[in-house]
Amino acid sequence: MDLSYTAEETAFRGEVRAFLKARLPYEIAEKVRRHVELSKADMERWHAILNENGWLAASWPKAYGGAEWTAVQVHIFDEEAAMAYAPRIVPFGIHMLGPVLIKFGTEQQKAEILPRILSGADWWCQGYSEPGAGSDLASLKTRAVREGDHYIVNGQKTWTTLGQHANRIFCLVRTSTDGKPQQGISFLLVDLDTPGIEMRPIRLIEGGHEVNEVFFTDVQVPCSNLVGEENQGWTIAKYLLTHERTNIAGVGHSNQALEQLKALAKTQRRNGQRLIDNPLFAARLAQIEIDLEAMKITNLRMLADAQKNGAPGPESSILKIKGTVIRQAINDLARRALGPAAAPFPSEDLDPNLTIAPRDHTNTAADYFNNRKISIYGGSNEIQKNILSKTVLEL
Repeated sequence: MDLSYTAEETAFRGEVRAFLKARLPYEIAEKVRRHVELSKADMERWHAILNENGWLAASWPKAYGGAEWTAVQVHIFDEEAAMAYAPRIVPFGIHMLGPVLIKFGTEQQKAEILPRILSGADWWCQGYSEPGAGSDLASLKTRAVREGDHYIVNGQKTWTTLGQHANRIFCLVRTSTDGKPQQGISFLLVDLDTPGIEMRPIRLIEGGHEVNEVFFTDVQVPCSNLVGEENQGWTIAKYLLTHERTNIAGVGHSNQALEQLKALAKTQRRNGQRLIDNPLFAARLAQIEIDLEAMKITNLRMLADAQKNGAPGPESSILKIKGTVIRQAINDLARRALGPAAAPFPSEDLDPNLTIAPRDHTNTAADYFNNRKISIYGGSNEIQKNILSKTVLEL
């Protein structure tokens, strides 16, 4: 028995495993296992299965259609789902906007928006970063000027993940230039079908289309779409980011990736020797596993604290830093394990003796390149260290 969990939590883990075995579609799990890009239909199908079982919005109160799980139960589900190769739940509606509306939204906003997130009627994306406002988010310049019962929005957002699938976007906008930059920001909900909005794809280094830039030109947004008070959006933004940074830790997915790496090291050879038996490679693998085990314990401590106090505190920055560093280390070691076979576009024209990567690792290079971003988005790791030094260490 795992002594880190109560008997009830261990029983819950068994329930989750049984559900995943019975309900997770094989073809979707295979895509995840082989690191093949999921379609919008794949993600919506998995969301619908979870919602049918009442498990999509795991942390939401039952009054709003959630499962009302504890923080530890959410962690257990995420861990088991990752090991079963289930897709990650698209976070923008479920993990970000949902908790924000439950805490800060009006009763009308909750009644209208939360059910549509659960049903899949609305796909939300996040409008935070701008070309000149990434980790320094308070310097954002997208303006929302109130005219009657509407705001007129002008500006640009960038790195809008999965925006090509979305029909709605939640944005941070500047509604005042008085005082400190943080004091003039508001949180606004925008329908992407509104005239004056243009979304353009951004191609990533590995060739994928995951992010976008969004342009707003005289876009009319009803004032009823304001969440919370005008000019109080920074408080909401910080609340949302603590949830985002905790999820970014990705303990379960790092655990899954590490198991795949171990299996690869048992089959790949250098000079007739299995990589798993190579002292240098084994030492690197062991260090990653040690770091991951330490992060698991830290994660459980913070989850226990979040269970008592609600949303996680600034300590979530620790999980963001360590989680992304560990995931990148796994990606790097997997690329090294494959050697030339990890080339993103292997071609016999370039090297007739090139060994093609095993079927389950054909996207290793793409994963490596794509995951260079994870230590930047959600607030770069350098910014997280500043948060820790100022808030936790009181420096």
